[in-house]
Amino acid sequence: MQVLVRDNNIDQALRILKKKMQREGLFREFKARSSYEKPSEKRVREKAEAVRRQRKLARKKLQREGLLPSPKKAARTR
Repeated sequence: MQVLVRDNNIDQALRILKKKMQREGLFREFKARSSYEKPSEKRVREKAEAVRRQRKLARKKLQREGLLPSPKKAARTR
């Protein structure tokens, strides 16, 4: 993974690097590998993740069809 530093702005480069790592799921993987996970716990976690994914897909499908209202986008304030 590579991040370009422009105008010696290291803070911005670090922020971009953290976003990239978050998107790739590296932080989640580091946390998962920090300790041993029993096979039964792994099965339970993977099953819960699959259920969550299916619910999300179903919710998005209903929103596209107009049966559920779309989520409101928060206004960014700076």
